[in-house]
Amino acid sequence: LPTQLGIESDHEWADGEVGKAGVAVNSLKDLEEIFDGIPLNQPRQIFTTANAIGPIMLALFIVLGEKQGLNPREYTIVLQNDVLKEFVARGAYIFPPTPSLRFSIDAVEYCTRYHPHFKPIVICGSHMRQGGATAIQEIAFTLSNARSYIDETVSRGLEVDDFAPSMECQLSVPMELFEEIAKYRAFRRMWARLLKDRYNARKPESMKCFIRVYTTGYTMTAQQPINNVVRVTIEALAAILGGAQSLSTNAMDEVLSIPSQEAAHVALMTQHILAHETGIGNTADPLGGSYYIETLTNELEKRALILMDQIEQKGGAQKVIEEGFYQKLIRESAGEFQQEIEKGERIIVGLNRFREEKEKIKIGRFKVEEALQEKVIDKLHRLKAKRDNKETQRCLDLLHQEARRGKNLVPALVECARAYATIGEMCQVLGKIWGIYQEGATWI
Repeated sequence: LPTQLGIESDHEWADGEVGKAGVAVNSLKDLEEIFDGIPLNQPRQIFTTANAIGPIMLALFIVLGEKQGLNPREYTIVLQNDVLKEFVARGAYIFPPTPSLRFSIDAVEYCTRYHPHFKPIVICGSHMRQGGATAIQEIAFTLSNARSYIDETVSRGLEVDDFAPSMECQLSVPMELFEEIAKYRAFRRMWARLLKDRYNARKPESMKCFIRVYTTGYTMTAQQPINNVVRVTIEALAAILGGAQSLSTNAMDEVLSIPSQEAAHVALMTQHILAHETGIGNTADPLGGSYYIETLTNELEKRALILMDQIEQKGGAQKVIEEGFYQKLIRESAGEFQQEIEKGERIIVGLNRFREEKEKIKIGRFKVEEALQEKVIDKLHRLKAKRDNKETQRCLDLLHQEARRGKNLVPALVECARAYATIGEMCQVLGKIWGIYQEGATWI
């Protein structure tokens, strides 16, 4: 988490958080160790979920590829790099919305021009859904955010067909089986129409929406956690029947901690069982033509379009996010959902119905090594002592100059990565120009 916020591991704000929700990455040195013995061209693709530092991660992976002696055409990097949803759902932002949006698009522009097979942005509705948004809000917010990203990219002189095929979307999949299937069907249709009618896309690849899906954390319970295997299976089934192209399944213990090895294995095998033993992947849109599914698909599309029109009339996604419009609607939806649980109107097995006073099955929890933070900090200090600090400072000065000029920052970030500048140092340079953002206030 400190890495995603551009905070070095030895900063007081990072104390107690280093390595607790993922791996600490301070510089290229850390990536070199993580991928020691793993050439970047060995996995089918490498996906990083950092958003506020998306272009920095791109630079780090480009340089790591150089260090491994690889041509960038030999491997594929996928950047989540969707900073707008950070202001709505996760709070893992660094800079104010306007420069943050432009910074994200630096990666899109750079990849379109030089590495078109990379995937420079994944526009996410999943985090907003997990924050309490309804299916309709998830569709509308995600596509409205997409409009902001596409508008900014087109404003830089790029043709929509040059970059739209590389864009992906990430949605959540809660337990309302039929609603979720209809949601994916509506979303794909709306994406195609958006790209064709609004942006005059001509390539079929631009109008095909690649959807990544994560099963949903908020539907899982700490009570009777083994039941989460069933929930994950149902959610994965909905995603597949709805036409998702990429699927990640939660481990049953993620509500308690970082997944254990055993729980992660069960989550992976859940996908394999669905893929190889059920036959559900053999037919495209198997529920298409069902009266109920078609009616529900049409209704979701209709209501999501109404909300998208509201957002556009209010000035677009970026403006309404700054004004708290998304956040207000999500808070209201989340509150209604919670009240339904507390009143017993929405049954959650093991939580408000069919409870067991004493858990019959205990599952282990992943524990982070207590000395990990000290080890990471020691490694960071040794890096700063050994690197060529004059060269590092020269590259950071270049980054400062390019940011002042409003240039695409990826080339300067690549220079910084080569010089082993830390993510924190790069963010400090940018923060002095753009400011550091806190909801309701911006300061330098």
